[in-house]
Formats: sequence, C-alpha cells, structure tokens
Amino acid sequence: MERANNSKSRGGVLAHLERLEIQVNRSRKNSDLQRAQAVEGTLRTKIHKLRCLRDELRAEAKQRQARVKASAANVEPDQTLEISEQEVAERRRENVKAILRAYRFTGLSGKLTSRGVCVCISTAFEGNLLDSYFVDLVIQKPLRIHHHSIPVFIPLEEISAKYLQTDVQHFLFCLCEYLNAYAGRKYQADRLQSDFAAFLAGPLRRNSLCNLLSFTYKVEPRGQSVPFCARLLYKDLTTTLPTDVTVTYQGTDASSPSLEEQRASHENLFFSKPLHQVFTSFARKGEKLDMSLVS
Repeated sequence: MERANNSKSRGGVLAHLERLEIQVNRSRKNSDLQRAQAVEGTLRTKIHKLRCLRDELRAEAKQRQARVKASAANVEPDQTLEISEQEVAERRRENVKAILRAYRFTGLSGKLTSRGVCVCISTAFEGNLLDSYFVDLVIQKPLRIHHHSIPVFIPLEEISAKYLQTDVQHFLFCLCEYLNAYAGRKYQADRLQSDFAAFLAGPLRRNSLCNLLSFTYKVEPRGQSVPFCARLLYKDLTTTLPTDVTVTYQGTDASSPSLEEQRASHENLFFSKPLHQVFTSFARKGEKLDMSLVS
C-alpha cells in the first residue's frame, strides 16, 4: 500500500512540474510577442513621422522653385545676359592679373589698360636679356588681341586659336616658348657672325625665323684646312638646338678617315651645343684663332 501511494505522489509531482513548465513557456511567448508588438508600433510611428517630414520638404522645395521661376521671369533677358557677360569679363580680368603676378619671374609682365591688359614678354638666352614683345588683350567675350608686336613668322594666330579662349595661362606660356626659342636661335647666329667671323669661309645664310642656317667654315681659319659645309634645321620652333644637322667637307681627299671622323664629331657638337659654344670649343683645342674675337 505504501509503495502505491508513493507512486501516485511521484506521478502527481511530475505532472505538476510539467504543467508549470508549459505555463512558463506560454508566458515567455506572450511576453516576447508583446515586446515585438511594442517595437513594431514604435517603428510604425517613426515611419509615419518621417513620411510627413518628407512631404513637407517636397512641398517647400516646389515653392522655392516656383519663386525662383517667378523672379527670373520678371528680369529682362538682355539685362540677364549683360550681367552675365560683365561677370565673365571681370573674372577673366582677375585671372589674367593673377597669371601675370605668378609668372613675372618667367619674363612676363603687364599693366591694366582701359580695354583690358597689355602683356610684355621679355626674352632671354643663357642669362642674356634680349628683345621684348607685347600683346594688348581686350578683356571681353570673346577674348581678343587688339594690338601686338609679335614677329609675323611666329604662329600667333595658331596659338590664339588653340588656347586664347580656353586657357589664357597656356596661351602666354606657349607664346613665351616660341619667342624665347626664336630669340635664342637669332642670338646664336648673331654671335657666330660677330665673334667667329674668322672661321667663316663665306656668308652665313639664314631665314627670318632663324630655323634654317647654312654656312661654310674652317677649323683652322688662318691655315689651309679643308672647309666644312654645315646645314642646321630647327623643325621644333620652341627649341634652340637643331633637330637635323648635315656637315660635309670639300676637297679631293674624300676618303680620309680623319676627315670623316672630324665631320662626324662636328655634327655631334652642333646637335648638342649652341653655335657660339661649338666654335669656342674649336678655339680651345688650340686652333690658330685670335682669342680677342671670342667674347
């Protein structure tokens, strides 16, 4: 009898524990569901507020656009165009002034005029100040050149067409390159004629751009050396060294190895050094030259 009672009591306890466990699980599920519903309700409220704010911003943006269109419609088209052109011209003027201040050390300088600005380009070669040129620019739309002193053989129109309307800085820089290169080539040709005339066996022939030079010279100006004929071509107008050099020699001994070696060395010198430096190197090798001719 006692064993039977004990079995019943144990069964009752286990059943009670199972019921308690089921109740706990149900309460947990209910609690989780309530929390999820609360979070969902909060998110829905936030979404609603954000949508209302979005609608308000859209309406405000439409109102601003309508006000801008209305104000623009009240302004005359010609007046708007005039103001715009004035602003563009003023910005261009300030841009040119800034360029002149930044590039003064390169030989560029300038002053404001009633029309715009007059730019002065000073050329130099090997530290020697040479000729100066000017370009008088009219600051308006489109930008244009009123007057200038650029030589006719400098491709000013081509440079202007490429850069003047789009990049004034590049226009001035490119023009400086052409002018400095021309001044450097002219300086070399002048030095050859004035300081090394004793070397020349005939006149120096050159064109106005000084990008094609031809002359006959002797390495021993007071001796009986074989004359050499040189032809120097500067295809790149922004450089002061030739791109093509041809040196030949005259005489009956055309098969002399020493003459051929000398001719080849002269070509290399003309490729790598300015003219006056080449002839100075001839003098320093002990050729019979009056050094008073070399400055």
